Amino acid sequence: MIGSKLSICGSTKKTSKGIIYEQLLKSFFILEKNDFFDSFCKEFQLIQSIKKAKQIMSENLMVNQLSTNQLLEFLENENVKIIDARSVNAYNGWKLQSEKRGGHIKGAKSLPVKWTQYIDWIEIVRSKKIFPEHKIVVYGYSEIEIDSLVKMFVRAGYFDISSYSNFVEEWASDENLPMEKLERYRQLISPDWLKKLISGEKPQEYSNNKFVVCHSHYRNTDDYIMDHIPGSIALDTNDLESPETWNRRSPEELKATLEKHGITADTTVILYGRFSFPKNDDPFPGSSAGHLGAIRCAFIMMYAGVKDVRVLNGGMQSWKDAGFEVSSEVTLPEPVDNFGAMIPAKPELAVDVQEAKEIINSDKAELVSVRSWPEWIGEVSGYNYIKKKGRIPGAVFGNCGTDAYHMENYRNVDHTIKEAGEVAKTWAEVGITPNKHLAFYCGTGWRGSEAFFNAWLMGWPRVSVFDGGWFEWSNDPKNKYETGNPK
Repeated sequence: MIGSKLSICGSTKKTSKGIIYEQLLKSFFILEKNDFFDSFCKEFQLIQSIKKAKQIMSENLMVNQLSTNQLLEFLENENVKIIDARSVNAYNGWKLQSEKRGGHIKGAKSLPVKWTQYIDWIEIVRSKKIFPEHKIVVYGYSEIEIDSLVKMFVRAGYFDISSYSNFVEEWASDENLPMEKLERYRQLISPDWLKKLISGEKPQEYSNNKFVVCHSHYRNTDDYIMDHIPGSIALDTNDLESPETWNRRSPEELKATLEKHGITADTTVILYGRFSFPKNDDPFPGSSAGHLGAIRCAFIMMYAGVKDVRVLNGGMQSWKDAGFEVSSEVTLPEPVDNFGAMIPAKPELAVDVQEAKEIINSDKAELVSVRSWPEWIGEVSGYNYIKKKGRIPGAVFGNCGTDAYHMENYRNVDHTIKEAGEVAKTWAEVGITPNKHLAFYCGTGWRGSEAFFNAWLMGWPRVSVFDGGWFEWSNDPKNKYETGNPK
């Protein structure tokens, strides 16, 4: 019986009304399993009473406070789910409260308080395999942060809950206590970090004296003019990739574009875009997938040789969520004379057709299709300009999400990048592991670039983008392809 797990109520000083509602709530979980539950509720008007019971419990609860030693004992217990209530950026590794070590408690799941504003919050929780039968331990930077998340869990029917309030003072300060972080978290920045930078301050993990902020878009200058982060310049993805092949442009063209935009090999470049709910039946769906295009541009700049490429985690959405001002004032780039390095400085980041074929035949590499299931089985091509449907034989499925312009399986609900552990676990199930050379592809390179960026952020040693993807592969009648469910 779920009611027997009400550890949060055991230490709560309750009024008689609170006790009555607690018993009513226990009864709810018994009745819920009965065939005539719905009609029973309607007849006795229990639904509102149950909601009131949950509200009373969440407002008056006192959770069990764990010590550091108690929490340490829970780390290897599969029935215990440790929940990090801080921002995804703190979880990834940024030290936002001057803690000695950045990152998160080993094995913790990221569930920021910010997400509680979403109506489908409980679905996010369940997608992370966190269920009422688990023991929940919530930690964060502040008691307010922790309590807010605890109350949400109680209202959702989770009752075996504890909290841990000594993360900064004890856990992060003790080198012997296990923590994890995103290997290259510095390249995935927060709105606060960017705000400090453009305000003339020196944010942490930054020692440069020249930077360029790029608002990425695909043939949609109006997206920039509408509003953008103050001081950012407009960057059309077509300046870095060819509309004829959708591959990266030639070294000479890349050099000219980067110089025109004021970017050298030593410039810190921050990229972001706007997600505007792209629709496949639009003539140019990519024009509404600006943040996906921004990560595509990040890949091409890394390939060219820009040493410090960073992406605003969550793009324009995260900037607005932070409440920072936007601008409609156009900022023009300040061109430079010389990029300062031979392009490409990182040729190994890009794979073309011949090498893709070699990867397929290697037991030390994988060609990863970052496409949707309908594209994978050949129901659709995914694009209004690609006729042939199907998949490359020998590739593995790296499922992007619903279609060619969405990356739900790689992003959180607020468009920030998913926690590395979740992505790595999903990949491992189909043989995508860090000990192999991995070349990610999609239709034309955008989704492949985002999956590549995920793996690169994790510090995986040999990752690339198969730049031509399905578009180039399917255009050659000599190349084999498959359709239907894989055998």
